[in-house]
Amino acid sequence: MSKTYDAVVAGGGLIGASIALELAEQGLRVGLFDAKEPGNEASWAGAGMVSPSPEGQGMIPLVPLSKASAAMYPKFVAHVEGLSGMEAGYRQDGAMEVFFEENVQEEVSTLMAVYHGVGLRAEALSRESVKELEPALTERVRGGVLRPDESSLDSRELTRATLKAAERKGVEIHANTAAKGIWKAGKRCKGLTLADGKVEAKWTVVAAGCFSAEIGGVEAYAPVSPTKGQIVLLQSETVNIEHVIWTEHAYLVPRGEGRILAGSTMERMGFDRTMTMAGVKKIIDGALEAIPALETAKIEEMWAGLRPDSPDHLPILGPVDIEGLLFATGHFRSGILLAPITAQLIGEWVKNERVSLDWERFSPMRFLEAGKTQSAR
Repeated sequence: MSKTYDAVVAGGGLIGASIALELAEQGLRVGLFDAKEPGNEASWAGAGMVSPSPEGQGMIPLVPLSKASAAMYPKFVAHVEGLSGMEAGYRQDGAMEVFFEENVQEEVSTLMAVYHGVGLRAEALSRESVKELEPALTERVRGGVLRPDESSLDSRELTRATLKAAERKGVEIHANTAAKGIWKAGKRCKGLTLADGKVEAKWTVVAAGCFSAEIGGVEAYAPVSPTKGQIVLLQSETVNIEHVIWTEHAYLVPRGEGRILAGSTMERMGFDRTMTMAGVKKIIDGALEAIPALETAKIEEMWAGLRPDSPDHLPILGPVDIEGLLFATGHFRSGILLAPITAQLIGEWVKNERVSLDWERFSPMRFLEAGKTQSAR
């Protein structure tokens, strides 16, 4: 293959599709290349939660980007659905963290301080308030925290819709066409090398999720590795939930009509996607702890996906010291959440070589510099 584009994107998940759509809407000729069928990796497997709440101290630097992206979601989904003619199962019903221990006040106070400290809306809930909002929850619940601005969606449907929207805007999508490496000439990236040739472009975007480090020439900038997550989709005739529910041991995501997605595990198993008894048991035990009535639910589907993790668990975003080369990978557990803001920032850089939000903390250069420091020791 020998083609020329204004921009090429390596990776056809939601991140890559969103970037391709953004660049195409700027009037650029865009080619998107995926090693398999676009949209069938982490985006296909994701739970679809749009949650800017930090999952631990290490994720606090991500909150400004997360908040900005979550705020973009209603318009982003409406735009993609309008272009594609497809629906994404978007639900703006909020999320709830619930606790079963007697020291609930301490847990709730700590969380409220964290959320309010980073500018997120949160409301402390008594046991009675939790049960009023979600009657199916166990009688053991002692209290909780409502996160009213959070939402959820069907990540498979949103990814399909975004790919269709991009295609309708002129993006050329190449399935089963892996990027083998970057095409480098001096200090400039001229495009991608493929199994059967090269494609040339002014801008090259690496957005291949946990496979990014497999692309020759980018390993030092994107040391991304897979973290497996197993998920179980339940179908219940008696239980419905409205909110995304978080507990210490599980999360539950409503999908409508008695369908509830339960997850998830965090496993460092390389590129293995095997479902395991231990993983499924952990998920089911967590779901039953929260809602005992789910014991009669049917298991509709089970699957495992590979999250793209970076050494510090933060995204890898932006330009490097090779002209024309950009990165949008390593989103770990936040790929669905961060798709709109990632596409916007990459689009801004391509257009003006500056961005509206500070993304320096997520620069790929942090890994290159760390590697040089270690080599010098």
